Amino acid sequence: MDRKTYTAELASLRELRTGITAAEKQVAAAQKELDKLTAQRARRVAGLAGYEGAKADAVAKASGLSVGDVVRIAPLLDPTPAAVRAVRTDDRAAAGAPAPVEAPEAEPVAEPVSAVAPALTRPAAVPEQPAPPAPAVEAPAVEAPTEVEDQAVGDQPAPAAPAPTPPVAAPPVAAAPAAPAPAAVGPRALPTLPEGPAGARFEAATTGLASKRPNFTQQARSTVFLDAATGDLAVRDRVVRLDLGTRTPGEILDAVLATAPGTERIYITTGAPWHDGAERYSTLKDAVAAWLNTPSERWTTAVGSGRDKLAGHFVHQRQPVGRYAPATAPDSGSTEIRSMGEWFDPDGADVVTCRQAFTLLWQALRRHWDDAVLMGSPSQTGRDLWSRTVPTTGKWAGGYPVLSEELRGLLHATGGQGRTELILPPRVPDRLPALVEYDRTFAYAKHLWKSPVGTPRRITAQAFAAMTEQEQTKALMSCSHWNVRVTVPAGWNHVGLLPAPVTGDRAWIYPSEPGATFTTWAGGAEVHLALSNHIAPWRIEVLDGLLFEDGKPLDEWGKRLKSAWADLTNLSKVHGDERQRQAAYLASRAVRSVLLFGLGGFAQRPRLVSGTTPVGEALPAGVEILGQDETVVTWQRQAGFSRDPYAHPEWAAYVWSGARAALLDMKYRQGKEVVGHAGALHAKPGTVVYFGTDGIALTERQPWPYRGEPGDYLLKGHLTGPVEHPTTQEQYLTLRGLGRAELTHTGADQ
Repeated sequence: MDRKTYTAELASLRELRTGITAAEKQVAAAQKELDKLTAQRARRVAGLAGYEGAKADAVAKASGLSVGDVVRIAPLLDPTPAAVRAVRTDDRAAAGAPAPVEAPEAEPVAEPVSAVAPALTRPAAVPEQPAPPAPAVEAPAVEAPTEVEDQAVGDQPAPAAPAPTPPVAAPPVAAAPAAPAPAAVGPRALPTLPEGPAGARFEAATTGLASKRPNFTQQARSTVFLDAATGDLAVRDRVVRLDLGTRTPGEILDAVLATAPGTERIYITTGAPWHDGAERYSTLKDAVAAWLNTPSERWTTAVGSGRDKLAGHFVHQRQPVGRYAPATAPDSGSTEIRSMGEWFDPDGADVVTCRQAFTLLWQALRRHWDDAVLMGSPSQTGRDLWSRTVPTTGKWAGGYPVLSEELRGLLHATGGQGRTELILPPRVPDRLPALVEYDRTFAYAKHLWKSPVGTPRRITAQAFAAMTEQEQTKALMSCSHWNVRVTVPAGWNHVGLLPAPVTGDRAWIYPSEPGATFTTWAGGAEVHLALSNHIAPWRIEVLDGLLFEDGKPLDEWGKRLKSAWADLTNLSKVHGDERQRQAAYLASRAVRSVLLFGLGGFAQRPRLVSGTTPVGEALPAGVEILGQDETVVTWQRQAGFSRDPYAHPEWAAYVWSGARAALLDMKYRQGKEVVGHAGALHAKPGTVVYFGTDGIALTERQPWPYRGEPGDYLLKGHLTGPVEHPTTQEQYLTLRGLGRAELTHTGADQ
């Protein structure tokens, strides 16, 4: 090709580009019109459901949709008989617990190849204590709480029942029939690592995506603090009493901005206006959504900026976020209405104290980050502060790679967060002699010193078996995640050590019955504890595993936050002014939230995102309509995994695994020397009543020292017995509150 031909080809290529651009605009316009018409059709289909004689097939024929699509839009038109739906629901609920089928002629199924892990220490002999009698019936399932306290990504509580063992051939001697397991604790299959090229994706990173240090400084936003009950507004160094009218978002915005023009963020310290009239709605979430979308002539929903313009409001039962822009100039800027509860429980503090707490928080963080800025939520703040600790030299100076979507999905499905378990009789008494609560102070901060970095190396059962015992021990003590078959040892009479999957989203139980066998995934910290605990080693068969390089991506972040927390905690004890002491305490709780929810943000689990769209405009693809009024449609959609440069579920999973292990066995050290132990395994069998993420409740006090350091067990409550054993999470939380009040009244012995 000569230069003349090259120039001519460039010219024709430019013409082609112009044509493609014009065609793309036509397609975009047509797609917009199609989306608009599709949204109109969906609204009309939903409206037809209000007619008593409406039929799904007729609506489907008229609309050009399938009957299934019509039913998804308008569930009231579902033609399935109620009795059949009930049977289907029962079938789905029982799917995790199929009835056993006799199959004496069946061919044996080959079990996965496994390698037995060695017991890592010589265990102490199992104490000569009678094992608790087996229950005659299954323990009742624990009701799921309406809100799980102190959890970034909370797991629902599950009853402490043994996991079902695999079916075996029937013995020649007739056995007493066992009671069927309830569906709530049926087995749940966890994903495994595939072979071949598909398996290689689980040892890979996402191309072109890494966590890098930002090259910009966050900008602070003008913030005020409002008591929605009294109308008190703390703005800069003064307090103003406002008339909030009926406390709609528009009236709050008008009142605040008239007094403090330019305000970009309003924190409601108390009063929760989003709960006004909640009794008129079937759920609290519906009430919050209705409040956020209260019609206003002066304000409209802010849609954000950038690639995703679907920001809108965030609908949450107790900590919603409303984002608003002037109706006449929606692009001129926005103002948020948020809950103070995102950061800490104000616990009666006035707006001045809350504002002072934010000031002290910023000052404490500023001593460790020159460019620290408090963002809208502790999760955003935590992640932003972490990003400013990414190293500029060394192996990871270019940023930490983000794992492949397949591996992130595996960690999401197999790496639960906190252990939440109510242990029921007969494993504990029906009447408790006392209920004593211990809470691990700033617990997760203790587990940030080491974390996995880079992409993992797969350790198959064959590869694990080929290792020396020393290599196996090192692998289990490293940053790792293991697919294992577990057997509880004979004579075991204490709490369960490893999580077993059961039906339900991220639901886990902790089997403890001798001989119980189950297959699960667990972090190296928990597997190591099961093999090395001082009572008796559990049998662990390694089926597969992922071994990461040990690194310190969270260490500097954790050290700075711990230092800020310690400064504020000390200030809350020694300051001469009561208001300042309270503000410092609240600020220390905010540091805890920054770490807790910042760590949860790394998990980057698939989640539901809610938003609003004006009536008549096209709805985003794949949304579920939550409600609609005359002006807007409120919806939610599955966010899935995105190209988030700060998605590191391997870090969150490793910290959570270490924290669960520390609930069972935590070492007190002086330098490198171990000088003591604490945790459930160091209490008498039959005395542990409850596990709650970073705390446990028992029937008697323990001799565990409290030094005020992260991870230490603090005596938090003591309710004198006898106390009827709680059967639900709500009952336990009620008793816990009484125990905390009693301890406050009588004083602690620590």
